[in-house]
Amino acid sequence: MSPEYPFDEAATARAVVDDRGVLVEWNAGAERLLGHPAAEVVGRPAVDLLAGEAQRGSLTPDGERWQGIVTLRRHGGGTLPVWLLAHRVRPRDDGPHQWLVVTPLDDEARPDGDPLDHVGLLESPCPIAIYDDRLRLRRINSVMSEVLGLSEEHVRGLRAPELTGRRQSQDIEQQLLRVLTTGRGTDVRTYVPVGGDRTHAWLARMAPITDAKGRVCGVSVAAHDFTDQYLAQERLQLVNEASVRIGTTLDVTRTAEELADVCVPALADFVSVDLLDPLEPGGEPPTGALSAPIGLRRVAHRSVNAGSPEAVVEPGHQDEYPTPSPQADALLAGHTIVASMSTGDLEEWLSWDPARAERIKQYGIHTTMSVPIRARGATLGVAVLTRFKNAQPFTPDDALLAEEITARAAVCIDNARRYSRERETALALQRSLLPRSLPRTAALEAASRYLPAARSGVGGDWFDVIPLSGMRVAMVVGDVVGHGIQASATMGRLRTAVRTLADIDLAPDELLTHLDDLVVRLSEEAGTDAGPGEVGATCLYAVYDPVSRRCTLARAGHPSPVMVPPGGPPRGIELPAGPPLGVGGLPFESAEVELREGTVLALYTDGLLEARDRDVDAGHALLCTALSGLADSLDETCDRVLHSLLPPGGVPDDVALLLARTQGLPASRVATWHIPADPALVAPIRKQVLEQLDLWSLSEASFTAELVVSELVTNAIRYGSQPIRLRLIHDTATLICEVSDTSHTAPHLRRAKIFDEGGRGLLLVAQLTQRWGSRHTADGKTIWAEIGLLGEE
Repeated sequence: MSPEYPFDEAATARAVVDDRGVLVEWNAGAERLLGHPAAEVVGRPAVDLLAGEAQRGSLTPDGERWQGIVTLRRHGGGTLPVWLLAHRVRPRDDGPHQWLVVTPLDDEARPDGDPLDHVGLLESPCPIAIYDDRLRLRRINSVMSEVLGLSEEHVRGLRAPELTGRRQSQDIEQQLLRVLTTGRGTDVRTYVPVGGDRTHAWLARMAPITDAKGRVCGVSVAAHDFTDQYLAQERLQLVNEASVRIGTTLDVTRTAEELADVCVPALADFVSVDLLDPLEPGGEPPTGALSAPIGLRRVAHRSVNAGSPEAVVEPGHQDEYPTPSPQADALLAGHTIVASMSTGDLEEWLSWDPARAERIKQYGIHTTMSVPIRARGATLGVAVLTRFKNAQPFTPDDALLAEEITARAAVCIDNARRYSRERETALALQRSLLPRSLPRTAALEAASRYLPAARSGVGGDWFDVIPLSGMRVAMVVGDVVGHGIQASATMGRLRTAVRTLADIDLAPDELLTHLDDLVVRLSEEAGTDAGPGEVGATCLYAVYDPVSRRCTLARAGHPSPVMVPPGGPPRGIELPAGPPLGVGGLPFESAEVELREGTVLALYTDGLLEARDRDVDAGHALLCTALSGLADSLDETCDRVLHSLLPPGGVPDDVALLLARTQGLPASRVATWHIPADPALVAPIRKQVLEQLDLWSLSEASFTAELVVSELVTNAIRYGSQPIRLRLIHDTATLICEVSDTSHTAPHLRRAKIFDEGGRGLLLVAQLTQRWGSRHTADGKTIWAEIGLLGEE
């Protein structure tokens, strides 16, 4: 007895035999039947109990169930023919199976007039079973006998779990006990395999049976087979599940994995998804008629076994499939093909592929179903579903279900493929518009990183480092609103505009004003359907002068940079909050800060700080923490910043990061003269310049420098306004001559006529120097020219 079954269990002779044929259980009923105590038989081969022909044949059952009459040895001698029912019992953890062997013993005498003998339900067309007050089977009708595949005379006296050997029958017995003890009927839905390998969904209606005095003396069970409705509901649920689980990302590989995950184990024991490679990288899949052999690339597979040991091809590898093969046959036919080992459909294919033949034999694969993956008229690949643990072959309903799920997955795979192609195009455009490498300047050392968004597509983030006159350098970081190719194209236009405006040496606030006008025009060109602001952007522009070690910055709706002074903690630079570009009509303001040599500036876009699990202030604090341990290498610092602030699975928005370490130009490399407005002083100035070049060991540049200084100083005296200043600056590769005055009139080149006495000076300067130009200052203008230092590196 047990709490689950509070009756005498000895009314059934029951034994359990393990997969080696050794007896591991022997109950009191078995001892009562044959007389062998449990201590004598447990641990011994079960075949020792067989007599006659059965012993010599060793009786190895096939399938999931066996029944028949065998002759058994009794304790003390003699034999006894016994009808036995054996069920293969599979453990939950996929370990070795066992056999449950049972037979009912002669029931005790029942008094005449037992109400169970007169139950009138046995003529019902539904399967009917009658259980007595010990929950042992008393009667079944012919319909139930046909369902079970067992006769009433053999199974009378067995318990429900002993009839099927399934765990579900133990739950049924608990329901029977509840009806017996409470006297209230109940309905039970269950999915119980019966009759060997057959499986059915049942609605079991249990009702108490009472005697003349109203006492419960048994339970009647009327079973209704609703397998078709159950399977239809399961198929509908699987289709709904597929619509939710497939296509969660715009990634081809992940979508293929989701297709395999949905089908295992609900529809198959092993699923492989193989796709056709496009004819060219980033192109469309082949649209014409396919011909064998067909090359397919394994994208995903899934198995009920951990590690998918049935797979011959690993994900990412390509394999050739001839005809006949499940993959090629389905793709060439254009429809689902089911192949079975029992019909020999796979023999020719496996004859030339011993590796697959070995796997099929090893795991007992018996059926495959190949479903083409097609979307929008294009063939993308094939999904192959395989069964080996599920003993049932694929049915036409299974094929319809697989086609429905695969069709949904095909659209998602095609969407992911199209998105990937567009994203690669946008990435290529983005990379072509961003600087391939940052220029090396005497003013600063720089390093950068750009990361595209993981899901929303490439955006319009950009950065740049622009050398300016006087060894100054401009740093810019910007972010265009939106994502995709349009945002990348807009970014390219803005970056080009910034470089053009920087080339004429506009101050940061003036440059942002001109850039704002451009964005307003771009927004108007984009159309009026979405109203103003269709095109928008943010930008930060900074100019650093290594001579004065001062940096001028202005921003348009962009995050302020972080400054890390040498030996000091990181801190943000307070800048006037300018409006985003594209608003129009609002002024921008500049701020000037002094930077010690070795100061690191961190310029970035908002994607670096923003995250779902933290606010911007927390992101800013993380950035300062990451910058607090600056490495000698700015590249290493960039990597540490990204690792500290960004999630490992990809960023939701584009990220641009620019780190710049400032360098100061020593005073010994700068010489300055204040020049009175007297043409007679030009010759003494030339002499002083030559002396300074000798002091710097730059005599090879003396001739050119003398001509350039003479021309620029003469023009300033003749056409400029007081005060006039001459400045020479040099690094290892360049000598810069600058002449400043307070006139705002900028010079320009012109071609002098034959009889003109002047007009050739600037043309001569342009021909003798690497480049020249003018820039406006707060109190006038500066004309500058750069002379290359030959022999210097």
